[in-house]
Amino acid sequence: MRIIIIGPPGSGKGSQAKRLVNKLGIPHISSGDMLRETVDRGTPLGTKAKSYMEQGALVPDDLVIDMIMERISETDCQNGFLLDGFPRTLPQAEALDHALADSNVNIEHVPLIEVPDAEIIIRITGRRIDPETRKIYHINFNPPPDDILPRLIQRDDDREKTVKNRLEKYHEQTELIIPFYKKRGLLRKISGIGTLEEVEKRLLEVLGFIQK
Repeated sequence: MRIIIIGPPGSGKGSQAKRLVNKLGIPHISSGDMLRETVDRGTPLGTKAKSYMEQGALVPDDLVIDMIMERISETDCQNGFLLDGFPRTLPQAEALDHALADSNVNIEHVPLIEVPDAEIIIRITGRRIDPETRKIYHINFNPPPDDILPRLIQRDDDREKTVKNRLEKYHEQTELIIPFYKKRGLLRKISGIGTLEEVEKRLLEVLGFIQK
């Protein structure tokens, strides 16, 4: 099964992607991890990407797509894969679609995990990290022990202003890929509200693995 999973930051997309690939026995291709691994291996594509990264520039979309196509050509992707983190914009979705078509690779499902902005802000801004153990807590959902509370820190990425900026970017850019995949009959909307198990069950239902 070939899947592209999408959703706003803080929707639980990454957590569900990991659960899903374990259930389905297919590789989880995170665009960020893939980019770092390709650079670390020193492949020709990785060497090209490194030259951009060393200059502080974004790796061009066509180079990222070449990396994705190289990755999904590997033997462990013969029975499918789950792509996470790409595409993020409509031009990326269109370019990836052309590359996949040229290689006769068909995406079967594009699950979209939907979570309201207000819930996402609560989820992300409530995170706290223990600098000594690196353990992550949440002031509402996973409260820390009182004795370590004074030493916990909040990452800059988890502050409300940063979260709102990320959500704004998602609505302005990434949401444009939703009608693109809907038009192709690939979009599968599910609610991201609830426990990990509840959201996973909805995912498996829309993918046709369990009955409602």
